[in-house]
Amino acid sequence: MTASIPSPSAPAEAPQGLSGGAIGTGDLVFFVVAAAAPLTVMAGVAPLAIGMAGKAAPLGYLLSGVLLVVFAAGFTAMSRFVRNAGAFYAYIGRGLGRPTGAGSAYVALYAYNAIEVGLLAAFGWFTESGFEDLTGVRVAWWIWAIAGLVAIGVLGYLRVTLSAKVLGVALVLEILVLLVLEAGILADGGGPRGLDFGTLSPAGLGESGVGGMFVLAVGAFIGFEATAIYAEEVRDPERSVPRATYLAVAFLALFYTFTVWMIINAYGSDRAQAVANGDGGADMVFAATERFAGAWAADSMHVLIITSAFAATLAFHNGSARYFYALGRESLLPARLGTVAARTRAPAAAVVAQSAVALAVVVVTVLSGADPYTVTFLWSSGSGILGVMLMQALAALAVYGFFRGDRRGLPAWRVAAAPLLACAGLAVMIVLVCANLDLLTGASNTVNAALIAPLPVLFAAGVVLALRIRRRTPAAYERLTTVDAERIPVQDIGTGTTSAGTRARRQ
Repeated sequence: MTASIPSPSAPAEAPQGLSGGAIGTGDLVFFVVAAAAPLTVMAGVAPLAIGMAGKAAPLGYLLSGVLLVVFAAGFTAMSRFVRNAGAFYAYIGRGLGRPTGAGSAYVALYAYNAIEVGLLAAFGWFTESGFEDLTGVRVAWWIWAIAGLVAIGVLGYLRVTLSAKVLGVALVLEILVLLVLEAGILADGGGPRGLDFGTLSPAGLGESGVGGMFVLAVGAFIGFEATAIYAEEVRDPERSVPRATYLAVAFLALFYTFTVWMIINAYGSDRAQAVANGDGGADMVFAATERFAGAWAADSMHVLIITSAFAATLAFHNGSARYFYALGRESLLPARLGTVAARTRAPAAAVVAQSAVALAVVVVTVLSGADPYTVTFLWSSGSGILGVMLMQALAALAVYGFFRGDRRGLPAWRVAAAPLLACAGLAVMIVLVCANLDLLTGASNTVNAALIAPLPVLFAAGVVLALRIRRRTPAAYERLTTVDAERIPVQDIGTGTTSAGTRARRQ
């Protein structure tokens, strides 16, 4: 693997990097929660979790959220000192060493791209089905996927604030339709047997299938860490990044828990698991919506699951593009990727590269005749979720390493106890994911092994490249993981010139 290495010296001019100060706390929350795709998770994945764990499913989502809140304590502490669009890569490099950071960079890039292309295929699949139901006209999923990719690419090229507005509208609508379902169930008295608070008891966690359920529960939060990816573009990052992270994780944990609890109550806690495992399990949320809120709400949900998938794809597209940008800027990918558009200051070359990857996957899916949902979406999501979880575990350990010699005035529980506890918890979850990956992919052990294999291979490639850069260009090696928002050498694609300077730290 080769990459061009830019010169460390350049004239001192005002930097032309990403659009600093463009994003507020609310925008960050929209990016993160939209990436989690609450409606897609609740309508498309929660029935599977209920089928596995039954009454224990709501508590599984709550405990997963608690674990990630613990992770966020250390993660947000480090965000005060590291502001880099390649968040996981930069954190791990600072806390565990540059070679480890470079290895994690490729894993993170792969994971985010895998999730994004899977979501794009799911968007096409949902849209094909929904459009045919509404109009009777069938338009192939790949046409919808390419149309969605064009729209996402344009939004990614324009100013980041426009993406935030689009995500905000889509997110509010999908949350509202789920709230309508929940209100209908509560108005009916909590379902056929009333509200069953016993489903929140930890006694059910000993049942078989709970391990597989945690795979789905943890996967439902994937993307919340993206708050740190936008640290270079956010207003008042020392406050906005922690606030947005905590708000997003807390909201998702409580909303998921309550929604899954409501779905179980809609069918009765003694019947919900059997319904989820039956022929109508995949549609149990839509059926409950029609019964308790009306056909109009169910029809709306069928439409909004399309916008939910689009919003999630857009969010992961933006995150993936910023990893391309960060790695291009720091010599781990071609330097052209580390450039911005002169007018919008979006990572334009990175957006094009990420769009090309997604288009290639769509083409391969079509030519191979693979199913866009059961193969492209589930296989790539399984591999991507595992990669992100691995990055989370390493990032938690990196937080401990970063603050080990100097806590920088922060309490020990936040920069030592919480990160180590989160790392241990995530390690257990990773083992569960690997052992139960077939529950996500529906594939054979051979296929699942092939989906896991890129993670160690890419990690090793990053380590080797970092060591090679250290040997051949020590100055470039010293820049790895250390380029923050305050000091960013940037080549502006609008002018072709390179500038470097120091952006004033926003207090």
